[in-house]
Amino acid sequence: MGMPSGMQLLVIVLIVLILFGGKKIPELAKGLGSGIKNFKKAVKEDEEEVATATKVEEVEKKAEAKTTSTQSTTEPKKEA
Repeated sequence: MGMPSGMQLLVIVLIVLILFGGKKIPELAKGLGSGIKNFKKAVKEDEEEVATATKVEEVEKKAEAKTTSTQSTTEPKKEA
Protein backbone atom coordinates (compact mmCIF):
# COMPACT_ATOMS: atom_id res chain seq x y z
CA MET A 1 0.00 0.00 0.00
CA GLY A 2 1.34 3.35 -1.04
CA MET A 3 0.42 6.87 -0.14
CA PRO A 4 -3.24 7.82 -0.54
CA SER A 5 -4.10 9.83 -3.64
CA GLY A 6 -5.34 13.41 -3.57
CA MET A 7 -9.01 12.40 -3.63
CA GLN A 8 -8.50 9.92 -0.77
CA LEU A 9 -6.74 12.58 1.32
CA LEU A 10 -9.62 14.98 0.69
CA VAL A 11 -12.14 12.38 1.90
CA ILE A 12 -10.05 11.74 5.05
CA VAL A 13 -9.84 15.47 5.81
CA LEU A 14 -13.61 15.86 5.37
CA ILE A 15 -14.30 12.94 7.71
CA VAL A 16 -11.98 14.42 10.33
CA LEU A 17 -13.73 17.80 10.03
CA ILE A 18 -17.14 16.18 10.42
CA LEU A 19 -16.05 14.14 13.46
CA PHE A 20 -14.17 16.85 15.36
CA GLY A 21 -15.43 20.15 13.97
CA GLY A 22 -13.43 23.17 12.92
CA LYS A 23 -12.86 24.53 16.44
CA LYS A 24 -11.71 21.27 17.99
CA ILE A 25 -8.93 20.51 15.47
CA PRO A 26 -6.62 23.42 16.51
CA GLU A 27 -7.09 22.42 20.15
CA LEU A 28 -6.14 18.83 19.33
CA ALA A 29 -3.08 20.00 17.38
CA LYS A 30 -2.01 22.27 20.25
CA GLY A 31 -2.39 19.43 22.74
CA LEU A 32 -0.43 17.07 20.51
CA GLY A 33 2.35 19.64 20.09
CA SER A 34 2.66 20.30 23.80
CA GLY A 35 2.67 16.56 24.47
CA ILE A 36 5.54 16.05 22.05
CA LYS A 37 7.41 18.99 23.59
CA ASN A 38 7.00 17.57 27.11
CA PHE A 39 8.11 14.13 25.92
CA LYS A 40 11.29 15.52 24.34
CA LYS A 41 12.00 17.52 27.52
CA ALA A 42 11.61 14.41 29.69
CA VAL A 43 13.88 12.36 27.44
CA LYS A 44 16.53 15.09 27.52
CA GLU A 45 16.33 15.31 31.34
CA ASP A 46 16.69 11.52 31.64
CA GLU A 47 19.75 11.54 29.38
CA GLU A 48 21.32 14.31 31.45
CA GLU A 49 20.53 12.42 34.65
CA VAL A 50 22.17 9.25 33.34
CA ALA A 51 25.23 11.19 32.18
CA THR A 52 25.55 12.84 35.59
CA ALA A 53 25.21 9.52 37.40
CA THR A 54 27.90 8.00 35.18
CA LYS A 55 30.29 10.87 35.91
CA VAL A 56 29.64 10.55 39.67
CA GLU A 57 30.39 6.82 39.52
CA GLU A 58 33.65 7.48 37.68
CA VAL A 59 34.71 10.06 40.27
CA GLU A 60 33.83 7.69 43.12
CA LYS A 61 35.86 4.87 41.52
CA LYS A 62 38.86 7.18 41.11
CA ALA A 63 38.59 8.33 44.72
CA GLU A 64 38.30 4.74 45.89
CA ALA A 65 41.34 3.75 43.84
CA LYS A 66 43.37 6.61 45.32
CA THR A 67 42.27 5.68 48.83
CA THR A 68 43.18 2.04 48.28
CA SER A 69 46.60 2.87 46.83
CA THR A 70 47.29 5.36 49.63
CA GLN A 71 46.33 2.83 52.32
CA SER A 72 48.53 0.12 50.85
CA THR A 73 51.59 2.41 50.78
CA THR A 74 51.10 3.76 54.32
CA GLU A 75 50.37 0.46 56.03
CA PRO A 76 53.42 -1.25 57.48
CA LYS A 77 54.21 -4.63 56.00
CA LYS A 78 53.48 -7.56 58.25
CA GLU A 79 56.22 -10.13 58.46
CA ALA A 80 55.41 -13.73 59.27
